[in-house]
Amino acid sequence: MPASTVNGPAGSRSTTGGERFALVDVNSCFAACERIFHPELERRPVVVLSNNDGCVVARSAEAKAMGIPMGEPWFRMQVWADKNGVVARSSNYELYGEISGRIMSMLRRFSDCVEVYSIDEAFVRLHGTTEQMTATAREMRHRIRHDIGVPVSVGIAPTRTLAKLASHGAKQNAALNGVASIDWYSADQLDRILRATPVSDIWGVGRRTNKQLAVLGIETAAALRDADVEQMRRRFSVRMAHTMLELRGKPCIDYDVQPGARQQVMYSRSFSTPVTTVDEMHEVLTVYAQYVTRRLRAQGSVAGAVHAFASTAWASPPMHTASGAIEVVPRTDDPVTVANRACALILPRMLEDRRYVRAGITLSDLRQPGEQQEFDLFDEQPGKVHHLGSMLDRVNDRLGSHAVGLGAAGLKSGPTWQMKREMLSPRATTRWDELATVVAK
Repeated sequence: MPASTVNGPAGSRSTTGGERFALVDVNSCFAACERIFHPELERRPVVVLSNNDGCVVARSAEAKAMGIPMGEPWFRMQVWADKNGVVARSSNYELYGEISGRIMSMLRRFSDCVEVYSIDEAFVRLHGTTEQMTATAREMRHRIRHDIGVPVSVGIAPTRTLAKLASHGAKQNAALNGVASIDWYSADQLDRILRATPVSDIWGVGRRTNKQLAVLGIETAAALRDADVEQMRRRFSVRMAHTMLELRGKPCIDYDVQPGARQQVMYSRSFSTPVTTVDEMHEVLTVYAQYVTRRLRAQGSVAGAVHAFASTAWASPPMHTASGAIEVVPRTDDPVTVANRACALILPRMLEDRRYVRAGITLSDLRQPGEQQEFDLFDEQPGKVHHLGSMLDRVNDRLGSHAVGLGAAGLKSGPTWQMKREMLSPRATTRWDELATVVAK
């Protein structure tokens, strides 16, 4: 929503009642999370780096204003960043995930229908008049800022696509104080907003689609809205037709409030230092087996197949990838079983004098426990249920993640190959030994 077309609530239209979608979006999510326990970073340019402190994956508003691009390698900009007061942080996944969970829990106090779209976005269904829904949005924003410590923007509209657009306007225009509603504007005002909005800013329009639309002369949201729906459906997809209808105010893009269980679960990471020995790779796979099975248990599934891989760097030929897959009977969520299968797949396939830089484990053929149960004819204890994984979960949930683990997963210092995060801020919400210290003066 360009500032020139936005007048805010003054003179806004009022609705007698109805349902709307509110998109709640955390402003510069990763940087905002870093500032919760480090208020001295407020109004300072902050960048968050990718795995192994490789490149920039998130920026604060101040960093964006300095022209720092996404994907910029840290080694190239480190000297410049130090001279210009840019603060860099390693990706603190534990902190970001915990704060995201708290935000989503907070939103559920305001609505019984919250659709989690990503780690920093959620659609919240609201009911009432325009004034009532605006007040609710402002209260959500206040409570998240006050109780959790991160700023959010809220966009309200009759469709999810328009709510995304409204949220973008609330974030860009300081005069709106973080909340914007499509219902504030007349049809003519909304038309001017859509004509001033590049089609690339519309939810679901990627770079490739944007180029294809430009060939057709469709460069604004209004032009996309006014195009022939049936022709665009045939040329692109049903999703494109739905986007066009949503721009017209007709909701037709739907999501499950409680998404179904994933069909596969994966854990994969790059190493801070290359792995060259069988013993080191055994450590890697044992640790990864614990992490991936924890994700499996979190969605209440058991796996019937294990796929594992380990690869060298593509930039250092000849590249080599050791990989394989194996069936697991009966299906399991046991980390020891998964670790043994993964090691059996990878360790014999490793080549000498190769420097492996990444590995991963994927679990597939997922079912609910007890569903279509099979037994291994050669198993000495058929039908035995392994409880080690759930026991590890209970201990880690109570005492903090990584309090106990299998092999190297239980070492506080971590192995040498563990992902490099030299600028990692304290994981103050998930680790007892990294709790924030409060000093009264």
